[in-house]
Amino acid sequence: MFAPRHRSLQLWIGILSLKLFSYVVARDYGFAPNPFFGSCTLATCKPIIRRVAEVGDWVVGTGSASNGKAGYLVFAMRVSEVMSYNEYWKDARYQRKKPNLRGSIKQAFGDNIYCKDIAGKWNQLDSHHSYKSGAPNPHNIQNDTQTDRVLVSEEFAYCGGSGPKIPENFGNYGSLDICARRNHKSRFPEALIDEFLVWYHSLNLNRYAGAPTDWRQ
Repeated sequence: MFAPRHRSLQLWIGILSLKLFSYVVARDYGFAPNPFFGSCTLATCKPIIRRVAEVGDWVVGTGSASNGKAGYLVFAMRVSEVMSYNEYWKDARYQRKKPNLRGSIKQAFGDNIYCKDIAGKWNQLDSHHSYKSGAPNPHNIQNDTQTDRVLVSEEFAYCGGSGPKIPENFGNYGSLDICARRNHKSRFPEALIDEFLVWYHSLNLNRYAGAPTDWRQ
């Protein structure tokens, strides 16, 4: 396989292969994604996106019709690192993302909840994805861990319930909307992705810009 010898060529290839994934954040508690403690992480839910997204790709979450936020920006993150659950669990940078249900609300919604024991069994911390009793929730364990990948972003904006309305179309793309309705969307023309990112960067949002929508309920 051809390996680029120059960094400029590597960057050009990266631009050509850039993807954008868009989905509706049906439940916005600051858990999936988790925008706290200096990074935005997608460690639970959305197993297909976590399986296929690569460094440099963008993941965009939009609001839900159930809370009157359909078409509004909840977050946007550029993937800067991908790691396994065990790597995430052990990494010193993300220890504060382990949930503390007796701490602040943002500590309670920590997403660093999974690791495998020496027998290969998944352990789940008492968290937003366990039962109210604190017991592990097998359904969430199965859904989350079907993809053993955590997406990490250092370049992101999380707006929660105060995000702006996303334009319904960019340029001459008609009804081709960035916003998903069900599941997720990822097949966008490169020019449409470029236009969306120009709009997004024009907002000058910086990391944690607003509280999660469902904290208000």
